[in-house]
Amino acid sequence: MSSYCDIAPGHPLHGPYHEREYGFPQREEAALFERLLLEINQAGLSWETVLRKREAFRRAYDGFDVDTIADYGQRDRERLLADPGIIRNRLKVDAAIHNAGIVRGLRASHGGFAAWLDAHARPQGRTRDKAAWVKLFKQTFKFTGGEITGEFLMSLGYLPGAHRADCPVQRRIEKLRPPPSWMRAS
Repeated sequence: MSSYCDIAPGHPLHGPYHEREYGFPQREEAALFERLLLEINQAGLSWETVLRKREAFRRAYDGFDVDTIADYGQRDRERLLADPGIIRNRLKVDAAIHNAGIVRGLRASHGGFAAWLDAHARPQGRTRDKAAWVKLFKQTFKFTGGEITGEFLMSLGYLPGAHRADCPVQRRIEKLRPPPSWMRAS
């Protein structure tokens, strides 16, 4: 069985994502929201499809600015659903707008999206497992089932498995000592 570490290197889309983003820690709100929005839009499609449309998503969703997206109204929904450059699915568009509002609210309750993730990463000093993350995401966001939540968190290092242990990218990530690190004992 091959892994992303086998198929991504050298690929024009997967390669750069695998080598510079996948599994790397991220703190910036727009980058975190972008990853969530892209993972939601990947549901039922290939990741390559999403990567091909990434720049169109960036333009359509105002650079993934949470405040702007949270304030989208009906005209913006119609614009997004008519944009052939992105995935035009009403449930996914509505989830993006709703989730932007949730992320904006996390600033007041936790200091931001990254701080919210950190606050839930190690309840009672134990690393949160995927099932517990999925439950939390379903309670908090829209359109965040097991695969979406798992890939979102794996892509940021909150869950293990983005890279094989012998992948050179994994060694680069380990040197960054990402907080909260799933590489440390629970």
